[in-house]
Amino acid sequence: MTQYILRRLISLIPVLIGVSIVVFALIRMIPGDPVTVMLGDRARLEDIERVREELGFNRPIHEQYIEWMGRVVRGDLGISIINRTSVARELRARLAATLELVLFGLLIGVVVGVGIGIVSALRRNSWIDLTATVGALLGVSMPIYWLALIAIYALAVNRQIFPPSSRIDATFMVERTTGFMLIDTLLMGNFAYFRNALWHLILPATVLSTTVMPILARLTRASMLEVLRQDYVRTAEAKGLRPRVVVIRHALKNALLPIVTVIGLQLGGLLGGALLTETIFSWPGMGLWTYRAILSRDYPIVQAVVLVSATIYVLVNLLVDISYAYLDPRIRVQGSR
Repeated sequence: MTQYILRRLISLIPVLIGVSIVVFALIRMIPGDPVTVMLGDRARLEDIERVREELGFNRPIHEQYIEWMGRVVRGDLGISIINRTSVARELRARLAATLELVLFGLLIGVVVGVGIGIVSALRRNSWIDLTATVGALLGVSMPIYWLALIAIYALAVNRQIFPPSSRIDATFMVERTTGFMLIDTLLMGNFAYFRNALWHLILPATVLSTTVMPILARLTRASMLEVLRQDYVRTAEAKGLRPRVVVIRHALKNALLPIVTVIGLQLGGLLGGALLTETIFSWPGMGLWTYRAILSRDYPIVQAVVLVSATIYVLVNLLVDISYAYLDPRIRVQGSR
């Protein structure tokens, strides 16, 4: 098992190098000149050429890539072209906000989606199953930006149940230790701050969870229906085991493999959906930051965000592969050879 994990870690190196090359090349294909955006359309040609030389944009692209990768390996993601601030410092401050939103949205999506899928499989062809199927189809069909706007209008503006934006009330001063608002408020021992931060998180996280919830519901239903027809499940039922034990210990555990796979794959969708969600909810994470950087052609920020997002996606899929060994003993045996 250890050898399998080491092989998978080593195999990540060429993948990440390939991702960095693609990211660097695609960013350079974005229409528009960042120097012109920074200096304005009325800037003199000599000033544009001087700044382009200072930023290294006049050199061959392969030299720019080698220099950029050398800085990335040292943890230096460059300087923002527009704000002239450290990209790495800004990224650390915003990454926690995005991860908190994505992880909480993933938690809601997994709990609700898997729960609905299990109930639908156990109540096959009932009105519960039909309602869940229709709801899943509607959830897949609704664009996340449309749902976010509807949620803000219905629950934040009209009913004023949830706050429409930000991570916590502006009057609350939170000591930033980890960057995760829920954890930092708990570390302060202030449960009023924690409840306020949680209340700000629920609405955008729930909207974001709709990108994964319907898919998990449909997949869980199909996987559970297949497992419930297996002989070992019938044997467990014949032994007189309680229905809860049969469903959770025997059926659900063996139905988890495709579900875990989809959870890992859907992380990319959550990170992409976070860009729209953060923009609409004014959530101070990587999504809103990236949106503004794209509009201003701020190459270092866009490169850093895409590279970090791709790295997170690759590492999560590695964890998914490793989790297979604990869900299926046969994979554990094969991985140890």
